[in-house]
Amino acid sequence: MSVHFIGAGPGAPDLITLRGRDLIASCPVCLHAGSLIPPAMLGWCPAGARIVDTAPLDLDAIIAEMAAADAAGQDVARLHSGDLSIWSACGEQMRRLDALRIPYTVTPGVPAFAAAAASLKRELTLPGVAQSLVLTRTSGRASAMPERETLAAFAASGATLAIHLSIHVIEQASAELAPFYGADCPVAVVFRASWPDERILRGTLASISTEVRAAGLERTALILVGPALASDDFGESALYSAGYDRRFRPGGGV
Repeated sequence: MSVHFIGAGPGAPDLITLRGRDLIASCPVCLHAGSLIPPAMLGWCPAGARIVDTAPLDLDAIIAEMAAADAAGQDVARLHSGDLSIWSACGEQMRRLDALRIPYTVTPGVPAFAAAAASLKRELTLPGVAQSLVLTRTSGRASAMPERETLAAFAASGATLAIHLSIHVIEQASAELAPFYGADCPVAVVFRASWPDERILRGTLASISTEVRAAGLERTALILVGPALASDDFGESALYSAGYDRRFRPGGGV
């Protein structure tokens, strides 16, 4: 028996991995994160599977479901939205399972920032513009930010920022970032990336908060900030240049 933690991706059912889909189909118990998991994925559960929405459950109750399945010799598909490596609250579940000696596996998923970039049709790292992407958030009730992890600290690098779980403080975030990027720095807000009701707002640090409030967006939206979001004035990577000497094209293809 194992608990299989599965990154279910950003929303579109076909953006889950094949491994994740096959694990769902093989597990007689499925724990899923409520409205964040598309209902179509639950259709892959085997007939008669126990399907539990964990939205109203606390950590003790979630672990109790896993322990009961373990006692019955049943595998568990534990679905979380996006990818499990960031803001998934999987770490505390894994720690509990370690203490109980219940085995588990981890299957990665497509993260929200990747789905948002795809919807925007933008590369978030461009030669000479930005070569780093910072995944961050602002403090919330569920988890405070460490003292040194501030938007200002990350903005000082000039990297592209992907700010999660922060649409409710868009005004504060914009004001904190403007001194570093400039008020005219491009911003994109992607609401429910890859879902049928996806919405995209584009603007600048000076204008985006007004657009967000006018659209009534209050949750499930990612904020992307940085010049790479709108720049067409960037150099081409040397990777594909005719004279670039690399392992699989020695002599630059000449």
